[in-house]
Amino acid sequence: MERFKFILFRPLQLLPVLFGVSVISFVMVRSIPGDPVRLLLGTRATPEVAAKIRAQYGLDEPLMTQYLLFLKNLFQGDFGRSIVYKTSTFNVVAERIGPTVFLLAYVLVMAILITLILSTWAARRQGRLPDVIVRSYSMVGLGLPTFWLGIILIMQFSIALNWFPTSGYGESVAENLYYLFLPAVSITLALSPVLIRNLRASLISEMESDYATAARSRGMSENGIYFSHVLPNSLVPAITLLGINFAWLIGGTVVVEQVFSVPGIGQLMISSIFARDYLVVQLITLVVAIAVIAVNFIVDVLTAVIDPRVHL
Repeated sequence: MERFKFILFRPLQLLPVLFGVSVISFVMVRSIPGDPVRLLLGTRATPEVAAKIRAQYGLDEPLMTQYLLFLKNLFQGDFGRSIVYKTSTFNVVAERIGPTVFLLAYVLVMAILITLILSTWAARRQGRLPDVIVRSYSMVGLGLPTFWLGIILIMQFSIALNWFPTSGYGESVAENLYYLFLPAVSITLALSPVLIRNLRASLISEMESDYATAARSRGMSENGIYFSHVLPNSLVPAITLLGINFAWLIGGTVVVEQVFSVPGIGQLMISSIFARDYLVVQLITLVVAIAVIAVNFIVDVLTAVIDPRVHL
């Protein structure tokens, strides 16, 4: 019953978070120096034309009035019109979500596989050469920024070897996997070290626990102990850490999309910030906030499913 209440009421508790995100994003994006109307029309536009455009988009109103109007339209399902693209802000953002979601899923699959393989390899050979190699990779990888990794991968595998394209997204699923391979690798190489360190430590701790020793005394094989008890119990902190790092993952995706010219919401957000396209930036911020909240909610539920001792 307690878990049912958590699933029912937790989304309601997150509404104040979304409200705070909307306020912060509204204030910050309008604190950027520059006039979006002047950027749109150029220096030769007459004051009359500029004033007409400001009135059309409500930019001539006080900030509080603009925010209240934004909230009113938001509750009515109206996300406004993009100043740059001259169309619905929702349509502009919706067209760009696909590449970003595909890239995030690509990174998660690669990061989870690499984490499971390397953590198992290191933990079951603690103190030996495989463990030293994995720990060295984790230590070095923690200090590598995603944009630098992306540039190095482009120079080596796109320009020097001509194995992968330097930019783009592709049209079919196969092309998506091919075009986004280097962006996914650059983010994975930056994300996986922290996950590997956490899971390796958990695996070693669980393998030395009392229940593992008791299972060995009953004649249970090491593989049986590992896959039946050690690995499931070790996944709980790893899943929690992955949920905590999801916001960082989205931030890394924004940077990598810019480096590889991936037509996702990350590249759209950066271009919209430079163009002072306020409504596009605000909608992207809300979408990202909802995604982070949803992922953390799913992580909480998965944690409780894997470990019944966890109380929600």
